[in-house]
Amino acid sequence: MKKKTVFVGLSGGVDSAVSAAILKKQDYEVVGVFIKTWHPDFLQCNEEEERRDAMRVAAVLDIPFLTFNLEDIYKKEVADYMIREYKMGRTPNPDVMCNREVKFGAFLKKAISMGADYVATGHYAQKKSLKNFGAFALGGKEEQGTHDAKNLSNFSLQKGKDPAKDQSYFLWTLNQKQLSRILFPIGHLKKTEVRKLALRFNLPVAEKKDSQGICFLGAVDLKDFLKHYIKSKRGKVVNEKEEEIGYHEGVVFHTLGERHGFTITKKSASDRRYYVVGKDLKKNILVVSQNQVLSHSNILTNIRIENTNWINQAPSPDKNYTAQIRYHGEFLSCNVKIITKVKAKIIFTEPVLVASGQSCVIYDKDVCLGGGVVV
Repeated sequence: MKKKTVFVGLSGGVDSAVSAAILKKQDYEVVGVFIKTWHPDFLQCNEEEERRDAMRVAAVLDIPFLTFNLEDIYKKEVADYMIREYKMGRTPNPDVMCNREVKFGAFLKKAISMGADYVATGHYAQKKSLKNFGAFALGGKEEQGTHDAKNLSNFSLQKGKDPAKDQSYFLWTLNQKQLSRILFPIGHLKKTEVRKLALRFNLPVAEKKDSQGICFLGAVDLKDFLKHYIKSKRGKVVNEKEEEIGYHEGVVFHTLGERHGFTITKKSASDRRYYVVGKDLKKNILVVSQNQVLSHSNILTNIRIENTNWINQAPSPDKNYTAQIRYHGEFLSCNVKIITKVKAKIIFTEPVLVASGQSCVIYDKDVCLGGGVVV
């Protein structure tokens, strides 16, 4: 039978490289693809270096190598979205949008149009068959035909095996049609195992350090980036008693729960670290506190989310779940009440500090059910 073709997003890092190696070992026809994204002119860009590493990986694996230029959609759907959200005082998640619009949007569509059966990435997440169409061992080896239209309700998305690397939080927008065409070859592995496999496969990036930071900024400070698009405006920092105790350079540059980026001028020897508990966008005032629990408008026992997506089926109102409101954040006990097809109410067991614009992702144990954006 004809081999299945997989286009693997090769980023130049070890995770995607091992993903491609695993799939080739499983006898797929593997094509390596480097996705060219947008970077602002004022930032130093190492994209060509990353592309060269991706090409070296493709050469070692003896697979074809392509470059997809997705700069325009990246700029519009990821960077512009992030800047627009911050201007409104919200807390966006560009990595969620990158996955939705670029990796499993434009990249997936282009790959399929060029004859791919699947795309694969180095995400630490797992796709599971709900009808036993395959064990998905060592990277998602599937039985023939599982992406056919009749099988579009067969998949669940689960956490990656390595809790320190799990990326299912960023994938809550995926739907069944997309999942039927996606493979996550390293989701069942821990990072240490991935490194060992990279050495075993003689990959040139086996000991390369992981990239850090937002998808298109790398390790660049977010506030420095935003200040090129949003004008700084000095304002007051006040405590929970509304006493002025410091200053900041613009309330829109801050998010709830943050512990840095503002200056406290009135200090005492017994002061603990302050963190942001409130923002007044109109008055450009930042509210901070040293206390974990406050009677503040942003510390809530229930929130509303919109633009919801439920990957397999909507949560039941009679069941307890857990929610994450930030990547690698605590899993918070909650109930979910569906309001409409695209809106839901999340009721937490304990009060939480949450900002509008954040992704709230719902889990049933290790299964990512989906989520939405905090209103």
